[in-house]
Formats: sequence, C-alpha cells, structure tokens
Amino acid sequence: MAKDIGIDLGTANVLINVKGKGIVLNEPSVVAIDTQSGRVLAVGSEAYKMVGRTPSNIRAIRPLKDGVIADFDMTEQMLSYFIKKLNVKGFMSKPNILICCPTNTTDIERKAIRQAAEKSGGGNVYLEEEPKVAAIGAGLDIFQPQGNMVIDIGGGTSDIAVLSLGDIVCASSLRSAGDRLNQDIVNFVKKNYGLLIGEHTAESIKIEIGSVIRGHRHEETEVRGRDVVTGLPKTIVLHSDETVDAMNDTVESMIAAAHDVLSDTPPELASDIIDCGIVMTGGGALLDGISERFAEALTVPVMVAETPLDDVAVGSGLLLDHIEQLSKDK
Repeated sequence: MAKDIGIDLGTANVLINVKGKGIVLNEPSVVAIDTQSGRVLAVGSEAYKMVGRTPSNIRAIRPLKDGVIADFDMTEQMLSYFIKKLNVKGFMSKPNILICCPTNTTDIERKAIRQAAEKSGGGNVYLEEEPKVAAIGAGLDIFQPQGNMVIDIGGGTSDIAVLSLGDIVCASSLRSAGDRLNQDIVNFVKKNYGLLIGEHTAESIKIEIGSVIRGHRHEETEVRGRDVVTGLPKTIVLHSDETVDAMNDTVESMIAAAHDVLSDTPPELASDIIDCGIVMTGGGALLDGISERFAEALTVPVMVAETPLDDVAVGSGLLLDHIEQLSKDK
C-alpha cells in the first residue's frame, strides 16, 4: 500500500510527513539546473549550497516565490525527486497527498500546486490552508467553538488567521516574510556600508545577530562582501541594533496585517484571543524579540510555538488521519 504524505511546500524549505513515520524530509526548496541542456543537476540541500556560487552554465533556482509556484516544471521536478527519494509509492497505488498553501492563493495557483503534486506521482491531492494546518501542528484545538489566532511567518508568506470550529473565520496573507527580511538586510548593508552581500550571508546575519527590538540583543558579527566602489572584497562589523533598523518596515507591515485581522474578528472570538493569546509559528517566529514586539503592538499575549519550523508538516500529518473527510476540492 502507498503511504499517505503531507507536504509543507514552503518557499524556503520543503518538509514531508509520511503517515505513521512523522517528518522524514526537510530540505531547501532549490533546484540546480544546467542552463545549456536543461538537465537537473541537484535538488534540495545539494542545490542550496550552489546558490550564488555557480558558474554561468549552472543556475540554482527557487521554484517557489512568495508562497506560490513561480516555475511549474521545476516545482514538479523537485517534488518528484523528493517523493521518489522517500519510496512511498505502493506496487499498484499512489499516495494521497495533502499540501499546504497560503490563504490568499488564487484558484489558478491552487490548480498549479495540485497539478504539480499529481504529476509528481500523487494519487488524490488535497489542499489545506497553511495557518489552519500550522495551528493544528502547534497543538491548538481549533475544532472547538473558541477563537484561536495564529501568525505563521514562513519564507515567502506571513499568514495570519483566526480559527474557530475547525475553519478560518478571518485571515490575511502577506507576501513578505523571511525572504523579504533577508533582502532588507542586503539593502541596508549596501546602502549604509557600500557592501554587496548575498542571500546566504543575509540569512546568517538574521539568525546570528538579528533582532526586532532595540537593545534586546547585543551581538556583533563580521560581514564579508564586495565593495560597491572598488569591486574588491571588504569586511565590516554589524551590530544587532542595525538589523532592527534594517527589518523595521517589513515587521511593521506584518504587525499592521495582524491588527487588521483582529479588527475584523467577531467580538466573542476576540475576547477568547485576549484570554488565550496568539500563537506564532514558522521560521520567522524564531526571530529575536518578535513575540514581544507583536504583543506590545497588539496588546494581546503572544507565545511562540514549541517547534515553529515543523508545525505545518506536523499538522499535515495529523490531518492525514482525517483525509477521507476532506473534500476533493478543498
């Protein structure tokens, strides 16, 4: 028998949960291709190492942008590679696949996701909205008549939703999240220090010394890159407080979106959220000071989930148990 699988198809990472086994795969959403022959050279971790370091005939592509498929063929190849690697197909049967997507995905984008999964070897393909799945993975009981609010900051999208009775009551999805924060750091370093750095370096800065509250973290790191003027290698020292300035606008836009969702929430559910607080999940929830910053701006308690990077994949695994109840067009 084929084993059912849940996929967190993220802009930055793909996580796959196999029914009965848990999360068995967690790799970057990157495909490296030979531009001359069009042949796929590497997928996942191997391809990620090549980002920004390839000769002219090799391109490292991120097939998903802002939470949606930007390159259909590459997404399909990537999924096929991962699914084949897991060896979940039965002798005669194909696995059911549950894929999570952002809340504001259009019908065309949903169709593309479904087709990519079907072509990569899936049987029935079900789509679920990411904040709902993340909330389940974070341990929230969203099937009660009670308001739960979740903020899921991923690589390509930030999904904010209020849930009750197993469904989304009101939600917002921003196409700015972890990747945008990395770009903010790239732009800041270029503008203030005349230094060009790559995406990898920016992400390392964000993780190692990044913060969203001034004075919350006191760390420094050496940053190496290329001088804009001379074109030669150059090293600078960056402090945590500078990352606060770099990422401020994007963080403010996330807070504004969360504020709008709270404003649209029915009063009964809003009072539940004041009692229970908001749960933050996704890789962005690990950013230093982010829960405090949201709590202060929204005047509601904000907690970070225990395993924010895995919640969507864990939730998809839990939802697989109810896969029969999910309608085909979900």
